[in-house]
Amino acid sequence: MKRSSIFRLLLALAMIAALAGCSRDPNVRKQKYFESGERYFEKGKYREAAIQFSNAVQVDPRFGDAHYKLAQTYLRLQEWMRAYQELSRTLELQPDNYQAHVDIANLLVAGRDLKQAQEHVDLLREKQPNQPSTHLAAANLLAAQQNLPAAILEMQKSVQLAPDRSESYLNLALLQLRAGQYDQAESNFKKAVSLDSKSMNNQLALGSFYQNRGRYPEAEQQFHQAIQAAPESPEPRAALARLLLVEGKKNEVEPFLQQTKKDLADNSVGYRMLGDFYFASGDLDKALAEYRSLYDQHSKDLQVKKNFIQLLILKNQLDEARKLNDEILKSNPNENDALIYRGQIQIRDGHASEAVQTLQTAIKNDPENGVAHYHLGIAFDQLGDLARSESEWRTSVQLRPELTEAHRALAAVAIRKRDMAALEQSATQLVNLQPSSPEGYSLRAVANISQQRYGRAEEDIQKAISVAPNNPTGYVQMGNLRLAQKQYPAAEKAYQQALDRDNASADALAGLINTFLLQKQTDKAVAAANAQIAKVPNSSAFYDLLGTTLFNNARDLDGAEAALRKACELDKANSDALLKLGQVQVAKGSVDEAISTYKKSIQDNPREISFFILMGELYEAKQDWDNATDMYQKALTLRPDNPLASNNLAYVMLQKGGNVDVALSLAQAARRGMPDSPNAADTLGWVYFQKGAYRSAIDLFQEALRLTQKSNRPDNATYHYHLGLAYQKTDQPALAKKELEQVLKINPNYSDAGEVKKLLAQLR
Repeated sequence: MKRSSIFRLLLALAMIAALAGCSRDPNVRKQKYFESGERYFEKGKYREAAIQFSNAVQVDPRFGDAHYKLAQTYLRLQEWMRAYQELSRTLELQPDNYQAHVDIANLLVAGRDLKQAQEHVDLLREKQPNQPSTHLAAANLLAAQQNLPAAILEMQKSVQLAPDRSESYLNLALLQLRAGQYDQAESNFKKAVSLDSKSMNNQLALGSFYQNRGRYPEAEQQFHQAIQAAPESPEPRAALARLLLVEGKKNEVEPFLQQTKKDLADNSVGYRMLGDFYFASGDLDKALAEYRSLYDQHSKDLQVKKNFIQLLILKNQLDEARKLNDEILKSNPNENDALIYRGQIQIRDGHASEAVQTLQTAIKNDPENGVAHYHLGIAFDQLGDLARSESEWRTSVQLRPELTEAHRALAAVAIRKRDMAALEQSATQLVNLQPSSPEGYSLRAVANISQQRYGRAEEDIQKAISVAPNNPTGYVQMGNLRLAQKQYPAAEKAYQQALDRDNASADALAGLINTFLLQKQTDKAVAAANAQIAKVPNSSAFYDLLGTTLFNNARDLDGAEAALRKACELDKANSDALLKLGQVQVAKGSVDEAISTYKKSIQDNPREISFFILMGELYEAKQDWDNATDMYQKALTLRPDNPLASNNLAYVMLQKGGNVDVALSLAQAARRGMPDSPNAADTLGWVYFQKGAYRSAIDLFQEALRLTQKSNRPDNATYHYHLGLAYQKTDQPALAKKELEQVLKINPNYSDAGEVKKLLAQLR
């Protein structure tokens, strides 16, 4: 071999060795990861950037710059805990990284840890008093402390220090907007845009300002400009879609999002927007179809799979949802979203106790998961534990104040408890979260109507109508308001306006029927129900309303039974119609047929305790104590704290000669749960009578009669009978005679009339 050839071979080998040495050099490797992460970051590919920055810090755990960039990436991904951890690590390695102090101060303010945020702001004031970002962090802290004037002054200092920095004007505008300084805010939003027209955030902020001020054409123009500024970002497209919905341009949203799906075919958020739009619009069928298609195309996109599972659950396609969800849990048994989905499936399967365990595991993994707390509340509610369900929902909104479902659940609790102050609070939260939705305004109107604050109610109702003029909700509440004011023609008009906008609105038809009934116009009420059924022939709710009207007002039992049967055929889960169908059958003298109806209803609705209670009462009427006991015990298995089932079971146990102490415990629970019920007072009194505590029994029998009178109920012969017996036992013959005579006066054919007459003869 020639000398020159040997030299070239040695040189080549040396170069290969040098390259191999470089690839093993940790400093070179970490720098490559870091630079790759920066490239991804600049392109807005934050997931990929996070992977590369993580690789860099794995190579060198003390690589402060990589920790800081990883923190910034997590901030973009809104993974706040991870961002906080990386910022803390950055400051351990780079205590003089003052921008990291700014970032962590802002993050702590957002997390409401104002004391720790203050420490970072104080350090920044000391070390960086003339930096705009120092005053920005101070302004954010002051705003969180509800000191808006001082916050605005701090932000103005930031502007003075950096008059060409658009971010300062943007933050100043946001503070002025909160303070109600709309003209100044608009001026500064525009200034931010003029300084950096390429900034998507500036364009979006100005567009949102216009939208909130009702200046929709200007908002639309601004969002279009934001799309031009950031054509690969889904955020401005989402903002424009939301605006079009607010404007009532729903027909324009679908084709726009179909185009977005094509334009952002490689962006998960972008290609999911159409399916999310269907979901948000309440069109679950289209949403499910879209996500099924997305899952076929992007089966490795975990978020697509999760959203698909959630939609399957909502559509009660539980077998398919369970299969896909189990695949996720097989790969990662502690995947919290999948655990929450499993909990939802168990709730829908009627396995609430299992759901509680599953969701508690999810919460143990992530105690601050507001969604898990929300669904745990639903599980407790299904078990009949209202106190724990309400507690979970309150925890949910503390952790996730934006979770509208939890606020909605708390509003329902407030309505159940007739707590109008709590309802107003939950409704206000919904208004703040969804100012363009009529729901919050309508619920707040309900609270105000109940408290006879009609002026406030009308303001909210007008707002509900203005934000959603084609939605029946506002008109229904207007009808409710006019009904409360006894302005019947105006109420009728409002309910009809609601039906004109949605001819399937059961609330509107119920209001219209009630308006006629209050004027004793039963024929008009029946005609209104029939007219609406002609328009919507498959509405179970409409047949339910017709049957109820025929039963309670027209006393047309055959017509009522036919209508209620039709309601049940159309919807086997319509428990209201099923319950009333049985009541109609009882009124017709067909008790056994009513029992048969409830037995079938239980097969279709195994967790509806009302059927068990009503069957128990029917068996009681037949003096079939064993079957009555069985029904009440099954009801209490489903809802251990149900006071009516407890009350009835206690009474039946006494009739059967059962354990008096167990009956006492049940009767006491019933009395606590129904303090205004004369029946509960009488049952507890009857237990005390059986135990020989006659004085306590007398007090409760007297309370039962007082509550009967207070609630304008018909006088009850049994309460007088029990009181008469108690007076006899305490040697008060005159009082006993008076009560027993009252029994026969109320009902000469009273079931124990023979015993009453015998006692009266003895007293005479």
